[in-house]
Amino acid sequence: MRIGELSKRSGFSRDAIRLYERSGLIHSDSRETDNNYKNYPDSAIFTLEVVRDAQAAGMSIDDLSLLLRQLEDGDPDDFDGDAFLAKKIAEIEARIEAASRFLETLKQSREALAIAPFSHN
Repeated sequence: MRIGELSKRSGFSRDAIRLYERSGLIHSDSRETDNNYKNYPDSAIFTLEVVRDAQAAGMSIDDLSLLLRQLEDGDPDDFDGDAFLAKKIAEIEARIEAASRFLETLKQSREALAIAPFSHN
């Protein structure tokens, strides 16, 4: 599929897709020589969904690129995947814990507003 269709189907802008391609997060299947258009595989939609989730959880594009590079063709002697993933898991778990605490604060605030008498000044 071309970039316009990938953009529509994934919800990412064309610029974001180009950025992710330059970062090595997604790849086009080929470049058509007569019109210079790139074709992206259907799997690019799934990859972009993973990117969206990872970024929402606080993972950087650089960390995602490093991880994907290592998964695709990394040198195990040059990259401690277990340590990298353990660190990222701990970071994400800490964010989830903080978000859960804040969610409870919001719920309690909402309940307090519902109970408090409504007044106009």
